Amino acid sequence: MQQTVLIVDDSSSLRYVVRQLLTEAGYKTLEAEDAVEALDLLNGQKIHLILCDLYMPGTDGLELIRQIKQLPAYKFTPVIILSTEKSEDKKLEAYEIGAKAWVIKPFHPTQLLNAVAKLVR
Repeated sequence: MQQTVLIVDDSSSLRYVVRQLLTEAGYKTLEAEDAVEALDLLNGQKIHLILCDLYMPGTDGLELIRQIKQLPAYKFTPVIILSTEKSEDKKLEAYEIGAKAWVIKPFHPTQLLNAVAKLVR
């Protein structure tokens, strides 16, 4: 079964790069440009992993994670934060609310694929 990854980022160019990378690696992808669109996609379909930007217009990535973890079907879905943010405080907060990994942009393709592979089994 092909594993599905939801990419949530307000940058269409970043979503494109990540989609291409994941598709070439054999993953199915869904995309959302913000938290509202992401939550709409969490409609009961199986999503194996969520890649989420930290800073987006409206609801930020941390609040999105909080909302995702309240949804029974997605409570245990792993989330990777993709961000330019390097603050240890933000990383700690993300891990405390349920993020499983943090990848700093710009990232090397292998770094992102390794993080995804570790969390999607």
